[in-house]
Amino acid sequence: MEIKRSGSQPSAKGPAEWFTGTVRIDPLFDAPVPARAAGASVTFEPAARTAWHTHPLGQTLIVTSGVGRAQRWGGPVEEIRPGDVVWFPPGEKHWHGAAPTTAMTHIAIQEKLDGKPVDWLEHVSPDQYEGRSSEDPPARTTPVEKRHHE
Repeated sequence: MEIKRSGSQPSAKGPAEWFTGTVRIDPLFDAPVPARAAGASVTFEPAARTAWHTHPLGQTLIVTSGVGRAQRWGGPVEEIRPGDVVWFPPGEKHWHGAAPTTAMTHIAIQEKLDGKPVDWLEHVSPDQYEGRSSEDPPARTTPVEKRHHE
C-alpha cells in the first residue's frame, strides 16, 4: 500500500505549449507499471483552458469546483459544473477549461499507452472557446506536436 499525503507533491504551472491562461497542476497519482492510470487535480483561472488534445486510452474528468467548459471536435461547447463527470473516448480531439469569469477545478484521470497519456495539438482559438467557430472539422486529426502530460 502507498499513501500520497495531501500537499506532499509539488504543484506545477501548466506550460504555455499546452494551455492558454493560468493553470495549476497538482499531481495526485501515477500508478507504477504494470498499471497505466495517472491522475491530477487541475485548476484553471477564468478563461484558462487546455489546447486541443487526444488521449490514446481516453480521459475522465470529475469537476470538483467552479464552472467550466468542454468541447469535442465538431461538437458544441458544453458547460460543466461540480459533480459532473466527463468521458472523452480514446482518440477524441477535445479541450476543457474554465468559464470566462469563473475558475474551475477538475480531477483528470487517464491511462498511458506505451507510456504515453496524451497527444497535444493546436491551441483553442478565442472563437472556438466562445463557441463561434463555423468550422466543421473531421472528428480526429494528426497531432502537430507530440507531448506528454500526466
